[in-house]
Amino acid sequence: MKTFFIADTHFGHDNCLNFDGRPFASIEEHDAELIRRWNGVVCSDDEVWIIGDFSWMPPKKTLEILDSLNGIKRLCVGNHDKRIVKNPACAERFAEITPYKELRVCKGMGIVLCHYPIPCFNKHFGGWYHLYGHVHMTPEWHMTESSRKEFESQGHKCNMINVGCMLPYMDYTPRTYEEIVEGYNAFKE
Repeated sequence: MKTFFIADTHFGHDNCLNFDGRPFASIEEHDAELIRRWNGVVCSDDEVWIIGDFSWMPPKKTLEILDSLNGIKRLCVGNHDKRIVKNPACAERFAEITPYKELRVCKGMGIVLCHYPIPCFNKHFGGWYHLYGHVHMTPEWHMTESSRKEFESQGHKCNMINVGCMLPYMDYTPRTYEEIVEGYNAFKE
């Protein structure tokens, strides 16, 4: 079993195509390709943490998407997930729904999950990582990156990584923690 992470899939959300410059001709093409990439890496017994903003669709269509995706799905609630959380049929498709989660990766090491970036997240001085979404590739993301760099300029680690699906190291595909760290480090170089 593997654990994967992804944020801001925004299934059915036409505006994201232009907002993020997503390279798809239509939202239908976008959604089909995200499903294909997801199922290309995630097996039925794998776990996927969706770090917010999963779907813009009505509950019935969201159910169809959820049922088409492999893996055990867990949701860190984002600002566009209200319909999912309020709909019992959608909510029961998730093994867990929470606004915030701390996961241990190994002894003394872990990951903080939240849809929203938290520059002073719990255990950031202890070398933990924070995976987030919400800010896409906007000025808010650049501001978040500036906060991270400010911490590091003062000699403190600040392992914050945006796992929005549109980022080059995510490539519209759920990624493992190791893949995310490796891809992000290569990207920021």
